[in-house]
Amino acid sequence: MTPKQVVQAWVAAFNAGDAKAISAFYAEDAVNHQVANELVVGRVAIEAMFAAEFAAAEMTCLVENLFEDQEWAILEWKDPLGLRGCGFFHVQAGKIIFQRGYWDRLSFLRQHGLPLPTE
Repeated sequence: MTPKQVVQAWVAAFNAGDAKAISAFYAEDAVNHQVANELVVGRVAIEAMFAAEFAAAEMTCLVENLFEDQEWAILEWKDPLGLRGCGFFHVQAGKIIFQRGYWDRLSFLRQHGLPLPTE
């Protein structure tokens, strides 16, 4: 699969709220760094992160743009509540080895009625 195809399938698994399916797109030692959160390392930890997030809030990724440049896919997205963000996926041999995401964490927490950080 090309990086773009991997991310298209990743979005489908994300929208299904399926942590096991989404984690299958990551290499065993992959890194997921959502800049609003701590770094998550390893497929098992990434699956646990998604399982916790899917349990906490209903999330939908609507693709606005999806670009590919060699081993990278760049996703610009929005959700039905108006939140926007982007993700950068480094893909090798059909697996995500590194992901970085940018989005507004405080807006997300407020929209879903989740606790705000105290710091």
